[in-house]
Amino acid sequence: MDKVKKHEFVTWLNETFKKSGSVVVAHCSGLTVAQMNELRCRMRESGGSIKIARNSLARIALHGIEAEGMADLFTGQTLIAYACDPLAAPKVTVDFTKSNEKLVILGGAMGTTSLNVEGVLSLASLPSLNDLRARLVGTISRPATRIMQVLIDPVSKMVQIFEALARKEEEEMVA
Repeated sequence: MDKVKKHEFVTWLNETFKKSGSVVVAHCSGLTVAQMNELRCRMRESGGSIKIARNSLARIALHGIEAEGMADLFTGQTLIAYACDPLAAPKVTVDFTKSNEKLVILGGAMGTTSLNVEGVLSLASLPSLNDLRARLVGTISRPATRIMQVLIDPVSKMVQIFEALARKEEEEMVA
């Protein structure tokens, strides 16, 4: 790469680090092309991307931004998984490591917070934003449903009582 391309790449990577909801750094030595393509495909489906960058360029791109604390992770053959959704990159990489032990998670960052391996694993175990929204809607709607049941229950019992009284009166009239 010539100097102009390196500068463009560092600028692009710097912007990517700033815009990403989360970034995961992992060792990828030993992965085959097919495995890398599978990982890229999974990441793309979840709205993220994977990039293999030279460590020195990645460290330069991290200089002066909030995620600068993860610069120490860039040693050896590393890849960067990133996505706007803070849970997408950790979930996909952790899921991929379950079926392929050659991908080793080193850590990452989420905003200003640098993450170690445990931090990435705990992010991956969180429910997705859509799941949280569904739970919130369920929690909010549950009291309203119960209030309606409380209001309807006495009315339905009154209706049953009136129906029973009406039947009893009909039976007495017939007899």
